[in-house]
Amino acid sequence: MTYKILCSDLDGTLLTTKNDVSDVTISEINRIKKHIKVILVSARMPKSMRYLQERLGIENLPIICYNGALVLDSNKELFSTFIDSKELQTIHKIAEQHSVKLGLYYMDEWYVPEDSERVQKEIHHTKAEPIFEDTQTTLTNWEKRGVGAHKIMLMGTKETTDAIFNELSNLLADTLHFYRSNDTLIEVAPKTISKLSAIELLLKDETLEDVIAFGDNYNDMEMLAHVGCGVAVGNGRDEVKKIAKHTTLKNTENGVAHFIKQNILI
Repeated sequence: MTYKILCSDLDGTLLTTKNDVSDVTISEINRIKKHIKVILVSARMPKSMRYLQERLGIENLPIICYNGALVLDSNKELFSTFIDSKELQTIHKIAEQHSVKLGLYYMDEWYVPEDSERVQKEIHHTKAEPIFEDTQTTLTNWEKRGVGAHKIMLMGTKETTDAIFNELSNLLADTLHFYRSNDTLIEVAPKTISKLSAIELLLKDETLEDVIAFGDNYNDMEMLAHVGCGVAVGNGRDEVKKIAKHTTLKNTENGVAHFIKQNILI
């Protein structure tokens, strides 16, 4: 296989553990990176991706953050869009009615109203620290600054996230994407963007046919379906594996590195 760009999701895909890449993955990326651009594509914030760029030795390349809502090349902002104040206030009001907490993300800022087991897991997984602040205070300050959320994380129980998912989808589905990360988490992003749209933004002399991409979850499906070669990891959702051209080993078995070693000859 010959490709010019390799794009990979992080959590559940390129990462062998919850917060790091393996030596096997680093070795394979090192083998190909002089010939193929390696672009990390994630729902994470920039600081939670940069340490992985450093581990892989690809700091000179762009990163796609927040599922495509923010694209950076070093410190240069190539693209940015966020959820506006009016929609944030609507989501906050409904979340309060269901006792669901909001994690709010803008650039490298992460705000949560209180500590919890979920927040501590996120700190461990992403190597980022939140700012503990009342959600309404955050929203008021953001409105004054003229900024919004690149991503929202809704955190509750299975019952409360089930209820709020349906209510928010019915109300705001025209402008926002709602992803179920798991039974107790919902990620919210602007509907105008996707991982695929961000990849298209970075194409120069290349086309989508020149791209190989790896993923595991719903927010990877459009990307995998439209690039030259979409590869699902073995632990990926069944729907993802159905639309991918290939399926490799699980992320915990170095699935991305295994596929690269078997199929990308430099």
